[in-house]
Amino acid sequence: MRLDRQDGRDRQDGQHRNSGQRLRPAASVSEPLRIPWRRGWGPAASEKKLTAVHESIISCERCPRLRDYCQQIAREKRRAFRDETYWARPVPGFGDPNARVLLVGLAPAAHGANRTGRVFTGDGVGGSGDFLMSALNRAGFANRTTSHHPDDGLELRDAFILAAVRCAPPDNKPTPEEIVNCLPHFDAELDALPNVHVVVALGKIGFDAYLALLKHRGVTLRPRPAFGHGVAHALPNGHTVVGCYHPSRQNTHTGKLTPPMMDDVFKKVRKVLSRRSG
Repeated sequence: MRLDRQDGRDRQDGQHRNSGQRLRPAASVSEPLRIPWRRGWGPAASEKKLTAVHESIISCERCPRLRDYCQQIAREKRRAFRDETYWARPVPGFGDPNARVLLVGLAPAAHGANRTGRVFTGDGVGGSGDFLMSALNRAGFANRTTSHHPDDGLELRDAFILAAVRCAPPDNKPTPEEIVNCLPHFDAELDALPNVHVVVALGKIGFDAYLALLKHRGVTLRPRPAFGHGVAHALPNGHTVVGCYHPSRQNTHTGKLTPPMMDDVFKKVRKVLSRRSG
C-alpha cells in the first residue's frame, strides 16, 4: 500500500515559539498556528519543515470516528477541566528538531494530550507523562520531571516524541485502519527529523507502527524484529529500534514497568549514541 504524504503550508508568523508555549485551542483554528518545540538545537530548515508537517497533522480528518470522539470529549469534558478549552484536534510530535532519539507512543489520552495539545501532557500527577519525563530527565534528555501543560517550561534535548495515532481513540484502542491512516504523518514527521539514530518504541503498537512504516519505505526486515522490553535491534536503514513497555498507569502501577527498567532502556540508548559518535 502506498503512503501519501500530507503536505501542509508553511506559515511565517514572525516568531518562533519554544516548547513552553501553549498551543492554540480549537476555537482559534482560523488564527496562524504557532507550533511548539525546542528552539536552538536544530537547523532552521528542520523547524520550517516540521511547521508544514505539523499543520498538516493538525488539519487531518482521515478518521471520522476519532475526530467525532475527540470533539465529544471536548464538549463533555472532565469536571476538573470544565473551564478549559480542549485542543480536540490531532496532536503533532514535540521535542528537538535535531533529535537523535525518537520516541513513539500510542495515542493521545482523552483528557491529556487531547486537552492540552502536547503529547504525554496533562494526564495527571504521576501519570504516564510524569513517569516518562522523569526518566528522560534522569537520562539528560529533558529539563523537567513533569509534563502537566504546554506552558510548563518543559524542553527536550536530543529527543523527539510522537504518537503512532494522533487522535485520542475510544477506550484507548485505535483500529488497525486508523493506525494505517496515521502512517503518512509518521512518515512525514520522521522525514523532517534528519538526525534520528535511535527509535524507542513505547509499547508494541508503536513498535509495529514503526516497522510498518519501514516496510512501506521499502526496507526489508528479515527476520522481523520482535518486540521486547529493553531489546534493541540494529536495522538496515541505520536506525536502532529499542522496545520499551508503555508508561501507562496500568503498567507503572502494577510494577510491570518500573523507573529502573526505564533507566536501563535509556542507558542502552546512550550506548548506541556513543558508538555512533565515537
